[in-house]
Amino acid sequence: MAASGFRGVYPMLYAFFDANGRLDRAAMRAQVDYCVAHGAHGIAALGLGTEVSKLEGEERRLVMDWAAEDLRDRLPLAITVFGATPAEQIAFVRAAAERGAAWVILQPPQTGASLTEDQLVDFFAAVADAAPVPVAIQNAPQYIGVGLSSAGLDRLSRDHPNVRLLKAEGSAVETRSLIELTEGRMDVFQGRGGLEFIDVMRAGCVGMIPSVESCHVQSRMFELMQTGRAADEAEAERLYAQLAPLIVFLMQSVGQFLCYGKRLTARRLGIAEVHDRAPAQAPTAFGLECLARHAAVLDRLA
Repeated sequence: MAASGFRGVYPMLYAFFDANGRLDRAAMRAQVDYCVAHGAHGIAALGLGTEVSKLEGEERRLVMDWAAEDLRDRLPLAITVFGATPAEQIAFVRAAAERGAAWVILQPPQTGASLTEDQLVDFFAAVADAAPVPVAIQNAPQYIGVGLSSAGLDRLSRDHPNVRLLKAEGSAVETRSLIELTEGRMDVFQGRGGLEFIDVMRAGCVGMIPSVESCHVQSRMFELMQTGRAADEAEAERLYAQLAPLIVFLMQSVGQFLCYGKRLTARRLGIAEVHDRAPAQAPTAFGLECLARHAAVLDRLA
């Protein structure tokens, strides 16, 4: 068990919309039930995969309410916190905790690019110190456009003990260096859709926050990596070798990940049509051909 108490595969929910552009209640529930039934260790919501920047404030609360309602305490819930000021993020953290979130993931504000590193550290510190649940930092400058250096994360985790987790988005090599620098004060979950899964686990991560479509395979890989048996680790490597082309295809950009990952998830959930909220990358005939080939492999791994 991780020092924070949290470990394993926490799929990040997609935001599914109906034909009228509203959040699709049935599709959101179906994702949660799918993840629970297929071995996930927790559920995450309101990150980049949930297209949080496209949602109105009321919709963000609705996604959080629905996720908690649908989970029914079967698994821990991690909520990504979106807000422009420490006060906004603190209010959202408290609302998440009231609804049963076990931990929260802080994103930099959208104005974060205008902040110095010291100011961003202070921003996160103010939220973490006021949070009634453990806090993770999402450090994804390559996707969000702003983040902290390793030194900034080290200082934040040293001075603010409620910063107990990190959602990292770098390579396994970078992640290992960060874990060593911070001396294990933060339990590290990786994102990037599960890219480098095996090496990330070897680097010292406690879990993964991928998307929904392959959570059944990634949950199995995680469990295999925990046994300490060489045969199980070899089986995890075999599964990853088959899954990796799909992850690489999806993770070319956030737009591509949302476009095709959501459609693959819809296929697995039996949802007939995906309705995008603009701005969104549109699928192409060739892209859908590629996705079909990857989906066939994923079906065999089910």
